[in-house]
Amino acid sequence: MNLTQILQLALIKVPLEGKDKKSVIAELVDLLDANGLLLDKDAALEAVLVREQTRSTGIGSGIAIPHGKCKAVRELVISVGIVPGGIDFESVDGKPVSIIILLVSPVDQTGPHIQALAQISRLMLDESFRQMLEKAASAEEVYELLKTKENE
Repeated sequence: MNLTQILQLALIKVPLEGKDKKSVIAELVDLLDANGLLLDKDAALEAVLVREQTRSTGIGSGIAIPHGKCKAVRELVISVGIVPGGIDFESVDGKPVSIIILLVSPVDQTGPHIQALAQISRLMLDESFRQMLEKAASAEEVYELLKTKENE
């Protein structure tokens, strides 16, 4: 699975304006909603926040992958944001997060959700790639970096 098959340029925000975990998650959910990808914005936000309460999706190395499953989407949707300087996301390594990749999936479609999480994890293993993403100045730059990396 390539993320850029699902992720559209309009679903990337650089920089995110939020200053805390909940506000940046809401910002990325708003982006999905503004692009007509959600059936119920509140249900999508709640699903992601409930999952986040279980255990932080700040996986370390400046990355967070907030995600949730709900009836607010017909298929897997993804939005991405960059927070220059990072924010506290209660990450496993205790470090600030600057790359946030949000996923919302239908309750009955586990496969694409797991594939997307695996693909994100693979991409983010590359430290120089992460650093380029963190420094990206625009949504276009983030999209091109992802597309190039996926096509390697």
